[in-house]
Amino acid sequence: MDVVLPTPGTYVIGVSGGVDSRVLLDILHEYNKTENRWKLVVAHLDHGIRNDSQEDRQFVQDLAREYGLPFVYNTVQLGLGASEALAREERYKFLNRTREASGAEAVITAHHQDDLLETAIINIMRGSGRKGLTALKNRPGLLRPLLKVPKSELVDYAESRGLKWREDATNKDDNYLRNYVRHHMLTRFDDQARAQFVANIDQLRDLNVAVDALLTQQLQLQDKPGTITRLWFNNLPHSVAKETLATWLRANNLKDFSSKTLERLVVNAKSGRPGQQFPVHSNVVMKVEKDYLALEPAER
Repeated sequence: MDVVLPTPGTYVIGVSGGVDSRVLLDILHEYNKTENRWKLVVAHLDHGIRNDSQEDRQFVQDLAREYGLPFVYNTVQLGLGASEALAREERYKFLNRTREASGAEAVITAHHQDDLLETAIINIMRGSGRKGLTALKNRPGLLRPLLKVPKSELVDYAESRGLKWREDATNKDDNYLRNYVRHHMLTRFDDQARAQFVANIDQLRDLNVAVDALLTQQLQLQDKPGTITRLWFNNLPHSVAKETLATWLRANNLKDFSSKTLERLVVNAKSGRPGQQFPVHSNVVMKVEKDYLALEPAER
């Protein structure tokens, strides 16, 4: 199994109780028995979406005790029908709080190759652009050791070792977009098509790194540090202007923006009158001046 093992250190591993995180926990624990390279903290969030979710928490708690690992959990009440996005947001808030409290290098999740492909398909459908196709990856503070491993290999591993896991009934509900993609789209890929899809994502990831570096370099060459020269920006093709503005926002730690927000800001940047301000975030505005664009705190 092609698992990318973390470097030595302390890590928070998110464990839902499903087969993916169950296998990841077992792999890391088995490797650690001889290498002793990690201190692992098992973390579990009860989303409060299903009536039997408390049983998942008890299952994961028993696993942590079996492996002799510290266990941290929290409960939120999202309720029936809560969106995937809301559940994900709450889960990462909890995992990152646990990471900070434990002094861990990173959070480890059990996302695998099927998740990688599903995310790419979903983001294509949503028009997320070049970044959306490579969204599921390792990043500072967040590691995904199983991204090269197909789901089928995880199930085979679990069965071969006699591992038990919990099945989440909502995973069968095709009203969730990810489940629909998983059950009705990804299953259409044969091994060759799947391998080609993965290779295309890898190539695009490399291209994204090069494009990001070029855009960052251009932003560093602007007339006034931290701003965008307006005449230069206004002469960019619309699609390039969107990529440039997105890179500028990310460089200023503004990462939670939608494609609609980006589209609006590009139009505002090119057509706004000097002195106008346009909201970017709840506490940040883009200020349009005659010669440049700037980001400033929103007035209260």
